[in-house]
Formats: sequence, C-alpha cells, structure tokens
Amino acid sequence: MTPAIDLHTHSTASDGTLTPAELVRAAADAGLDVVAITDHDTTAGWDAAVAALPPGLTLVRGAEISCRWHGVAPPVPLHLLAYLFDPRHPELVDELARVRAAREVRGERIVRLLQADGVDISWTEIMTAAGGGTVGRPHIAAALVRANLVASTTEAFGPDWLGERYRLPKEDIDVFRAVTLVRAAGGVPVLAHPRATRRGRVVPDDLIGELAEAGLAGLEADHEDHSPAEAAHVRGLAAELGLLVTGSSDFHGTHKTVRLGAHTTSLGAYERIIAQARGVTPVASG
Repeated sequence: MTPAIDLHTHSTASDGTLTPAELVRAAADAGLDVVAITDHDTTAGWDAAVAALPPGLTLVRGAEISCRWHGVAPPVPLHLLAYLFDPRHPELVDELARVRAAREVRGERIVRLLQADGVDISWTEIMTAAGGGTVGRPHIAAALVRANLVASTTEAFGPDWLGERYRLPKEDIDVFRAVTLVRAAGGVPVLAHPRATRRGRVVPDDLIGELAEAGLAGLEADHEDHSPAEAAHVRGLAAELGLLVTGSSDFHGTHKTVRLGAHTTSLGAYERIIAQARGVTPVASG
C-alpha cells in the first residue's frame, strides 16, 4: 500500500491550534504514515512531537522559514520548507531567532495600530494565548475573533483588517541565504506554494532556476492555495529543473479548513529528501 505522507503542518509552536503532541496524534488518526512538523521559523515543537509519536507514524522534523526575494521593489515574501536540518547549526539558529524577534516586534506594532483606532485587544493576552510559540498575524486574528470583532480568521485577514489596513512588513531572511544556510545545516530546502497567486505576488520561474543552482531541492506543487493549473505549472518546472515535487496540507488546525493529508507527497520524493539530508533523520515510532 502506498504510504500517506504529509510534509507541511503547523502546531502551537507557531500558528497552529494543536500542540505538537496533539498534532502527531491527529496525523495518526488521519491515517498518515509520515508527517512533517514545519512551524514558522522555529524547532520548538520538535521534542514534544517526538515524545508523543504514536505507533506506526514517522516524524520528519523541519521548519517553514520566512524569506524575501529582493529582486523587485517591494521585495516578494517567500516561504522555504526546510527538512531534517541540524537544529544546532549556529548561523541558522541565529537567523531564525532574529526572524522570530522581528515577528514579535511587528505583532506588537500591529496591535498598537489597532488600539489607536479603538480596537480593544491586548498584546499581553495575545502573547499569553501564543503560549511561547512564534507569534504571527494568525494570533492577532484569533484575538479579533475572540473579541467578536470579526466572525472568522478569514475575515480578519481581509483588507479592512490584517490583510491590508493593519498589515505591516516584517524582517525575513534573503531567500538565497536561507537556501545556503539550510544546506549548510544538512537540511533539504523545498519552496512552499511557489505559484499561489491567491496569496499575492509570486516569483518568476527564472528565479526558481537560480535557487535550484544555489541548492534548492524541490517545489511544493499540490497545495490548497494552488489552482490545478498552478500545480501543473510547478510540476512542469520541477521536471525541467530536476527538482523533487511535494504535496502537503499546510495544516493549521482550526485556523484553516484544510485537513491533514488533504495533499500528499509521493514515496519517491520523500526518499529523495531523506537521501539528501545530513542534519537529523526521520523518527519512526515502534
């Protein structure tokens, strides 16, 4: 039987709603054989996920790194999935810490803007609700929902709120530097949802070719935010560049409606990731 492999999920270590332990249990309940924990700019959920790993489930440890391409103005935000890297690599550790700190500064500034317009939410309450996880706009969106100011996270990310009016840029890692750092840490870098135009601007194919030359290993094709045409384009580009192709849910719990295992990765692509990794190995439960 073909294994079910989902290589992009989030826990409360960043902006998911399930704890790392709940995430791996939910992955097993969803019938997955392999799941990756890829919280934003952090490895904080790794140990708890390993400790709670249910029988029959294999855990791929990773992160989703916040990046920018500075080839146009304003720079284009990108997300880089990094798999099986050494979490103690000094340069990567320092960069991820810098990005997490910048997220916090941006979050507090957004809350101050909201408060200045009479919106009654508390930064302290948001930080408490985050429980030590990497703070992002979804945490502010959740606070808006709790305050009955919006009906849903989707509305909170609309143009009247965090999508435009109260949106501020954050400091990210240059995407070429991120690819280089992930490789230096023994990890395998895969560009997340590279053609998802519904998320905003996307980068040109030529840039992805340059990233492949710099060490990019793969592209995430099957994703909730890709149309069928966009997913097909990504698969074609990956074939042209000799990159592996992944599919995944980008599961966030109740922050999104997508289910674990909604999109999956082939066994062949998964094996290519493992073959390239030099940092840590997948963890298989008994």
